[in-house]
Amino acid sequence: MTLKVSVVGAGALGTAISQRISENVSQILLHVRKQEICDDINENGYNSQYYPNQKLNENIKATTDINDLSNSDIIFLAIPSSAFRTTLNDLKKVAKKDVIIVTTAKGIEYPSLKTMGDLISEYFDDQYVALSGPNFASEIMLNQPTITNISSRNPENSKKVKEVLATNQFKVKIIDDIKGIELCGVLKNINAIANGICEGMNINENARYSILTKGFIDTIKIIESFGGKSDTAHEYCGFGDLILTSTSNESRNHTLGILYGQRLIIDEAASGIVFEGKNSIKAVKDICSEHDINSDIVNFVYNVIIEKIPPTNAFKILWETIE
Repeated sequence: MTLKVSVVGAGALGTAISQRISENVSQILLHVRKQEICDDINENGYNSQYYPNQKLNENIKATTDINDLSNSDIIFLAIPSSAFRTTLNDLKKVAKKDVIIVTTAKGIEYPSLKTMGDLISEYFDDQYVALSGPNFASEIMLNQPTITNISSRNPENSKKVKEVLATNQFKVKIIDDIKGIELCGVLKNINAIANGICEGMNINENARYSILTKGFIDTIKIIESFGGKSDTAHEYCGFGDLILTSTSNESRNHTLGILYGQRLIIDEAASGIVFEGKNSIKAVKDICSEHDINSDIVNFVYNVIIEKIPPTNAFKILWETIE
């Protein structure tokens, strides 16, 4: 394949995506922040910080120089939402005008209330591709059966991204709802926190799965309010990702919710762990308020995470609204 592909971000997901893309292209460039990780990949074939036991394919080359991405046809951004604007500003100076930008981040910038796609449109155009699904980076890296959704306002861009990304084990389904796919990625994190809080409080299973159902209903309501399609909530990026992140012990946002439900607060700065859901809750709350949308699940998570209302009190408020 002649398309030149790069990935920005050599964390768990960026490295895993690079491994899969390397099956379809002659070479893939992986942009790394830390020189020691760059050297580890190029000299030893390992990203020891994230996958010390998984050898990378030989056609994955690492670089710390953003200028090396200047000839890329497709650039995947596998970075936290908090790093998006700075990264896009740097890329704008070197990338081709017609480069296809792919976002894997699931967050909203605060206080601008812009999705990652909105930010891409600021620096490039609105022809970006959004990727979202019930995906754990570790399973992608191990080449286990996985499926994801992608969407773009430009169908040809979606086709090109699928061409470089899809393998026998990693399936890619294109959908036509860029707004819905991005909102699903944000809202599933909030649902994961909500259900983690309930688990941390040892709420009975009948109530927990009632909350999960209510979260799914609220997700559809919010997507429709923003011009997205309700069908998207039933896709892999919707229902599949919501269930995965709300119930799996590997989900960081589910774990975050458990800790809050147990009245334990994690020091994110010290741990280096990024919780996209926590970064998004204030933004989603503001968005709902501006558009006169009432979401009981958003309110519940906001009360616990932002307002610091004791989880038992917040749950009582939530449960009174359930019908």
